[in-house]
Amino acid sequence: METKISPAKSGLQLGLLFGVIMVLEFVISYIIGIDKLTGSSFGVVINLLNYLILPFIFIFLGCTNYKKLNNGFVTFSECLKIGVSITVIAALIYAIFNLIFNIIFPDFGDQILAITKSEILKKNPNMTAEQMDIALTMTKKFMSQYIIFPVTLVMYAFFGLLYSLLVGAIVKKDPNQSI
Repeated sequence: METKISPAKSGLQLGLLFGVIMVLEFVISYIIGIDKLTGSSFGVVINLLNYLILPFIFIFLGCTNYKKLNNGFVTFSECLKIGVSITVIAALIYAIFNLIFNIIFPDFGDQILAITKSEILKKNPNMTAEQMDIALTMTKKFMSQYIIFPVTLVMYAFFGLLYSLLVGAIVKKDPNQSI
């Protein structure tokens, strides 16, 4: 008797790998220095990788791998399960790391706020002190772990769903319905 692997379980390894890659990108950017990267294309490249290229690649690999394991068949719904599980696992790893990192290095948030303040002043030098306080207060609220953790999970789940729809349309092959 053949054991069938579940679609969500088949995405576990790729989700772990994707999460570790995002953590490594974060660590590298922290080591290089966030303030040195401001205004460079490094941040743009990281965002393109994390939100566009890597999720698509990992979901595509997960679906095609599952298709090979399942005798050449993968349904559209299985692609959705695989893709969302990959991105949610990766987001969970990244969000947990981010939480731990901010506990270990509490001054990191202050560094981000200082960089944000300088960038706002560069773009809008005529901003009043009151407007700056409002902008920094909102930034600080959105940097809260109570906001970042669930938003990261929901955002990556949404991207996983979108990319899974696209990949599912490409790689889907339903088993024959004949008796």
